Amino acid sequence: MASTSTNTSLSLKQPIHLSSLQNPKFLHPHSLFYHPTNHFPKNSSLSTSLRSPICATSSQLMAAKIEPGVPTIVNVDLGNRSYPIYIGSGLLNKPELLQRHVHGKKVLIVTNTTVAPLYLDKVVDALTSGNPNVSVESVILPDGEQYKDMDTLMKVFDKAIESRLDRRCTFVALGGGVIGDMCGFAAASFLRGVNFIQIPTTVMAQVDSSVGGKTGINHPLGKNLIGAFYQPQCVLIDTDTLDTLPERELASGFAEVIKYGLIRDTEFFEWQEKNMQALMARDPNALAYAIKRSCENKAEVVSLDEREGGVRATLNLGHTFGHAIETSVGYGHWLHGEAVAVGTVMAVDMSYRVGWIDDSIVKRVSDILKQAKLPIVPPEMMTVDMFKSVMAVDKKVADGLLRLILLKGPLGNCVFTGDYDRKALDDTLRAFCKS
Repeated sequence: MASTSTNTSLSLKQPIHLSSLQNPKFLHPHSLFYHPTNHFPKNSSLSTSLRSPICATSSQLMAAKIEPGVPTIVNVDLGNRSYPIYIGSGLLNKPELLQRHVHGKKVLIVTNTTVAPLYLDKVVDALTSGNPNVSVESVILPDGEQYKDMDTLMKVFDKAIESRLDRRCTFVALGGGVIGDMCGFAAASFLRGVNFIQIPTTVMAQVDSSVGGKTGINHPLGKNLIGAFYQPQCVLIDTDTLDTLPERELASGFAEVIKYGLIRDTEFFEWQEKNMQALMARDPNALAYAIKRSCENKAEVVSLDEREGGVRATLNLGHTFGHAIETSVGYGHWLHGEAVAVGTVMAVDMSYRVGWIDDSIVKRVSDILKQAKLPIVPPEMMTVDMFKSVMAVDKKVADGLLRLILLKGPLGNCVFTGDYDRKALDDTLRAFCKS
């Protein structure tokens, strides 16, 4: 397969464009440039415009056609824990892609009640075809964010122990972001760590959550507060799985795609503005490009900052506000991407209030989210106090200070900072809440 695949390797050895990092116009006097060994004090801000060296014009990318069974490969460069992301159509029909990453004789597939009837048999076939020495077990969990909890996680451990899996086993996450996060956390914890593979089946999981090793579960008081950084052996993205994705789930995933353009990839955002209708119509070439470009951006950031000590935090644009919505309304009532879309609008509004962006960016963000049929205002039940209560336990709080990701400067630039006008935050919350 290597001879027929397209290989995009994002390495620290490749040139990274840091022009915006070096422009004092966009930096607070106490800002620190990102370096993998830096630790950011609570009053520092990180300004970044780390653009991907992988670029293509709209005409070039739309001219590219998908060849079934031929993967594009994006590498996540983490030294001896590096791994490939395979992207393409019909990849579940290529057994060698999965089998090369299974090192023991036992596999546990973790999936849910929605995905299992569609793809479980196909994945079992891919793992066992011409490979009779491998035995495959499966555990089928209930579907939904509301089940991303300790009780449901225990079902994975129960199955693993009952099946007498050992340290050479491999867990396979087959599903969306909830399954990927839970399976990864189970793999990180079972026998103190076993191999696992991601097979994401939603846009959200394909462009974001399956890449980078964030795993975990929710707590009633906050989203993703319990978990671990634990990298997979590979990520296999068969774009054909999006054919069965409901419209609401499809749109939800585009919130994360839009995010990459806003924080670090202006050309990608401009492409999205021109091609959102094609994405919503599930044009296979447009979807494949959006997934690939998103994975390239995510892979580069993870390679620079695996454990979110600095620049990786910028991938959470809109998430602090969004997580507050998800937690307050009850997990599963709003999809993650829907909450992030509103959170992005709120972060952009605040960025404008502190004078860091002009109103044209505010309008462009609102317009593209509307194109994607995503919400731009929080549910009516949300109050200022509800936002503040949940945001107070956000993972980006350091020594009691809430740090936020805000846009700053031209499109494609952002900061991760605790140095902002608190009145602007209050004004944004009041503008979006009735009380």
